[in-house]
Amino acid sequence: MAELLGLRDECREGASGAPALAASCLADNRLNLDVYPDGCCRFVRLFEGRQGEVVRVEFLRLSTNDHLLGTTLGILPHLKHLKSLVLKGGHTRDEFGSCQHGSLTSLPLDVGNLSCLTHLDLSFNSLSTLPGCILHLPSLRVLLVSHNSLVTLPEDFGSLSKLTFFSAMKNQLKNLPQSIGELAVLRDLDLSENALEFLPKEVGNLHNCTELDLSGNRLSSIPDSLANLKSLRRLHLHSNLLVTVPASLASLPDLSRLDLQNNCLRAVPPEIQTLPFVHLRGNPLGETEPSPQADESNARGLRRLFLTSGEDSFTVTSEGCRVALACGIHFYFPPGAASDPLQIYFRTLAPDPRWVKLRHHDVLLSRVLELQPHGLKFQQEVQIWMPYASPQTLHQREVVVRTFSGQSWSDLRTGVEQKRKSKHVAHCSVLHFSWFLVVSRLVQNECKVPTEGTLLFSSVDPSIKVTFPPGVTEETRSVKLQVLPVSAEEIEELTADAGCRASPLLCLSQDSLVDFLRPVRIQLPLPPGVTGLNLDRSRLHLLHGDLEGQTWDDITSQVVLEFTHLYAVFEVTHFSWYWLWYTTKTYIGGIAKKVYERLRMYQVNFIALQRKKDPEQVLLQCVPKHKVDPVLKKLQDRYRGPEPSDMVEMFEGEQFFAAFEHGISIDMDRPDCVDGRLSFIFYSHLKNMKEIYVTSPVDRKGQAVKGQVSFYRGAVPESVPEDARRRRKGPDSLWLATLPIKLPRLKSRWGENPSPLNGFSFPPLNLGNAETGYLTQANLLSIARRVGADWQTLGLHLGLTYQQIERIGEDLNKQILDMLFSWAQQNSEDPDCVSKLITAMKESGRQDIADEVETIIELGRQKYRESIRRVGLDDNVLGLLQPQGPASSRGAGR
Repeated sequence: MAELLGLRDECREGASGAPALAASCLADNRLNLDVYPDGCCRFVRLFEGRQGEVVRVEFLRLSTNDHLLGTTLGILPHLKHLKSLVLKGGHTRDEFGSCQHGSLTSLPLDVGNLSCLTHLDLSFNSLSTLPGCILHLPSLRVLLVSHNSLVTLPEDFGSLSKLTFFSAMKNQLKNLPQSIGELAVLRDLDLSENALEFLPKEVGNLHNCTELDLSGNRLSSIPDSLANLKSLRRLHLHSNLLVTVPASLASLPDLSRLDLQNNCLRAVPPEIQTLPFVHLRGNPLGETEPSPQADESNARGLRRLFLTSGEDSFTVTSEGCRVALACGIHFYFPPGAASDPLQIYFRTLAPDPRWVKLRHHDVLLSRVLELQPHGLKFQQEVQIWMPYASPQTLHQREVVVRTFSGQSWSDLRTGVEQKRKSKHVAHCSVLHFSWFLVVSRLVQNECKVPTEGTLLFSSVDPSIKVTFPPGVTEETRSVKLQVLPVSAEEIEELTADAGCRASPLLCLSQDSLVDFLRPVRIQLPLPPGVTGLNLDRSRLHLLHGDLEGQTWDDITSQVVLEFTHLYAVFEVTHFSWYWLWYTTKTYIGGIAKKVYERLRMYQVNFIALQRKKDPEQVLLQCVPKHKVDPVLKKLQDRYRGPEPSDMVEMFEGEQFFAAFEHGISIDMDRPDCVDGRLSFIFYSHLKNMKEIYVTSPVDRKGQAVKGQVSFYRGAVPESVPEDARRRRKGPDSLWLATLPIKLPRLKSRWGENPSPLNGFSFPPLNLGNAETGYLTQANLLSIARRVGADWQTLGLHLGLTYQQIERIGEDLNKQILDMLFSWAQQNSEDPDCVSKLITAMKESGRQDIADEVETIIELGRQKYRESIRRVGLDDNVLGLLQPQGPASSRGAGR
C-alpha cells in the first residue's frame, strides 16, 4: 500500500477526490475506466477512498496503455467478486491510426484466486508467454489474448475445462499443446494469423467446436481428425501453405463454410470441390508440380495469392510468391526474399493532409498503402505495383512512388505501365515495408557534384543548364533540378497584361546546407518573344523565390546578367527558385507571387445530384472543370439534378465542407461530419465524391421540401502563401457555391399501406454489439430499399444457397426483405455478421451500400464510447459472458 500512497502526488489529487470520482465512475458493480487517459490513477484513488465498494466490483475495464498500470495490477487480487476483467491495449494510436499495444507483460500470481472470473480479455498487449495464474481460474469461460507476442501455450492449457471461447489471433504461435483437445466445451477457437506449421491430432477432440479459424498460418497439411468435429459450422483455412486436405471434411454434417483460398492446392478431393460452400480461389489447381531442376528465378512456378476485400494479411515463405489484392495492388516476392515464413499485413488509407505532405506542384494519384511489419529488411528486393489515377492532363511531369520512413517522405525509382487504356500502374522495388503512395511531380533531374565540378541539364528543356566549376565544393553533394514551364497565354491570362512574358520556372535544391565555394553558372531561356536583339534591359527582371514560394525578390541588380540571342546567363552561390520576367510593371515581385500561387490552383465545379429511383440519396462531388461534362454524362442515367455550380479555385489537398440547408439535413453523427457539415479533401485526380442519405424534419406527406446544399472552404494546405490564407478568412470568403435540392412529396414505398413493412412481419434485430456498433431492423430496411435487382447476387455472397433463394417469392420488394431478414436471423449470433455483410456488398458491386453500413457502424461505436464516458457503464460485458459474445476483440483484428 505504500506504492498507492506515493501515487497521490503523481495523480495531482488525493483520496479526498474519490467520492466525486465514484459518483461518475463507480456505478452499481461496474467500473469502466479504459475510456479515461488517467483511468489507472482514478482506479487507485477510488480504491483508497471507497475500498469497501470497489472490492465488490464485478465488471472492470482498464487500459494497458496507462503508465500507472503496474501499480494497479497489485489491487486486482482484492476484487474477489470480479466476473469480467478487460485489460486491453489499443486505446492510443499513432499518427497513422495504428493501435498502440499495451505494456502488460504478466499478471500477479494471486489473480489465479479470482474464483468468480468468467471473462478475461488481455488483447493488444505485450505478452510473450501466457501468465500462469490464468490456468488456475476455475470458472473462466472466455479468454482473449489476441494481438500479443505469444510463441507457445502452456502444456496444461487444457486444464481450463470450462472454456467456451478462446482467441489468440495475431500472435506468433508456432505449435499447440496436445492438451488443447481436453477443452471439451470449447465452441469457438480463433488461432488465425500466427506461425503454426502443424496441428496436433488432439484438435479433433473438440466435439463442441462450431467455428475454427486457422487462417494466415504456415500449415502444409491438417490432421484427418478434424473430420471428428461434428458440430463444426465454419472452418477457415485460407492463406496457409496447404498442399492437401482430407476428403473426410466433406462428411461434416453442419459445415456451411470451408475457406481454402490462397493455399498451394494443386488438386482437391472431388467430394470437397463440389461443395457449394467451399472457397478455392488463389490455389494453383490443375497445375503440375515444378521439377526440382527448374530455375527458381522463373516466376511462373511461384505460388499465386488472390486476396478478397475482407482479408488484410498473407504469408510469404522462402520460396517466394505473387500476391494480388482486391484493390488492384500486386506484389512479387522473389525466392529467398524472406528466409523464414513471414506474415505480411496491409491496408489502404484515405490520404490525410495532416501527414501526407505534398510538395509544391505535386498531384496525388492514389490512396496510401501501408505494409507491415515496418522496417523489416528483405534479403532481396520486393516489387510493388500500385494502380493510380490517369495523369492525362499532366504534361512534362513524372509519376513516382513516394514512401514514408517514419520521419520523412522520399521518392523511389519508379517505372510506369499502362495495362489498358484507362489503367495505369506504378512499379517500384523495395527492401523494407512502410507507407507508399503515387504522386505526379515536376520532372526531376539530379546529379552528384564532385570537387572537379560537373554539368546538369533539364530533360524538360535542354537549354536550361547548370555548370559547376572545379573547386565548387570540398565534398561531393547531390543536386536536384526541376522546371515548371509557363506558357505566354497563361502569363497573359493571369496578369491581364498582353505585354508581360516570363521564362520557365527553375527550382534548384541540394542536400547540403553550405553554400557553394565558387559561383555556379545558370543558363535560362529568355521569355517568349524576347531575343538578345530586341531586348530592353530595363524591362527584364531576374526574380529569386524562397523554396516555399512565399517571397519573390528582384535580384537583377545583384548579379551580372549576360545575354546571347536566346539565353540569359548568371551566377549564384545558393539554390532556390529562379524566374526571368519581361514587363513594364514596377513591383514585379508581388505580381510574380500571385501568379505563382495561381499556377498551383485548380478550377473546379460542384455538382449535387439525386438518384432518380430514390431522391433521398444525394451525390456530392467536386470536379475539375475539364471533367464536368464526362462525369455528368456517366451519371445521367441514374441521377438528376441542377446544373453544376459556377467555377471556383482550389488548392491540391484543400479541405471544404458541404452543408444541407432550408429544411434538409443529414446524420450529424457521421464520422466525416464536422459541426453539421460534411467534410471533403480536394485532390484533383481522385474522386472527391460522397453519396449520402438526407432527411427533412418537414412533414412531406402534403408537400415537397425545397432545400439546398452549400459548399464552404475549410483548412488550406500548410504550404499555401500567407496572403492567400488571409484572403480566405471571414464569413463571405468561406462560401463557395449553393445548389438546390428538392425532396418530393412523400409516398408509400412498399405499396398502399404506409407501413414500410407493408404487412410483412419481422422480429426485432440487432446485428453486432454495442461496442463495435449495431445494425438494427431500421438499418436493414434502409439497405433493402436500395438493393434492387442485385438482391440475388448479394444473397449468394452472404452464403445463402440457391435453394433458399429460389424459395423466396416473386414480389421484388418482399424478395429483398425476405432475403436480408432470413440471413440476419440465421447469423444474428455470429460476431462477424456485420463485416460479412459489408464484404458481400462490396463483392456484389454495391460499394455505396457498403460505405453506408460502415458509416452506421462507426456511428454506433462513437455513441457507445460517449455513453460509457457519461455514466461509466458497459452493458455489453454481460453479453461477452455468453459463449458467442466476445465479438469486440475478434472484430478489432479483422
